Amino acid sequence: MKRNILIFGLIAGFIIGVLMQFSLWLGNKNPDYGHSLITGYATMVLGFALIFVGVKNFRDKYNQGSVSFGKAFKIGFGITLIASTIYVIFWLVDYYVFMPDFMDKYADQMMKIARESGVSPADLSKKVAEINNMKEQYKNPVMVVLWTYLEIVPVGLVISLLSAVLLRRKRRSAAMPVVA
Repeated sequence: MKRNILIFGLIAGFIIGVLMQFSLWLGNKNPDYGHSLITGYATMVLGFALIFVGVKNFRDKYNQGSVSFGKAFKIGFGITLIASTIYVIFWLVDYYVFMPDFMDKYADQMMKIARESGVSPADLSKKVAEINNMKEQYKNPVMVVLWTYLEIVPVGLVISLLSAVLLRRKRRSAAMPVVA
């Protein structure tokens, strides 16, 4: 089970990380960040599809075709943690090495969107406070790590739950003789 979790977690993590790199590269060409949410979460779902594959692989190859909900969820959660850690590492390298001004650009874009949306001055000042708070939190590397995990882990948890529900299968008992 551990080997299965490790292999599928690493593959999922690298798929998500590499696709994130590609998405960030595209985003630098057009920094409106609008595509980032859709592309980012689609990338996560695509990578986390390996949770389903990993649970099914364990059930069919290593566990005689059966797996409980709990064990399937445990496998999915393990894959989620490994893939999420790889995603966090990719983001930390991107953020600190290639895009140290990301939060400034992101905050500017969010402010532009807020101003263009025609919100009231009171709501705009709330938005400014939120954005400034986020920028301040991003100055702390621990918060960068926590926010990044918070971004990806829920997606993996949902896919782990769905995979556990869809793939659980009770062990078949020995066939009982038919009495005529």
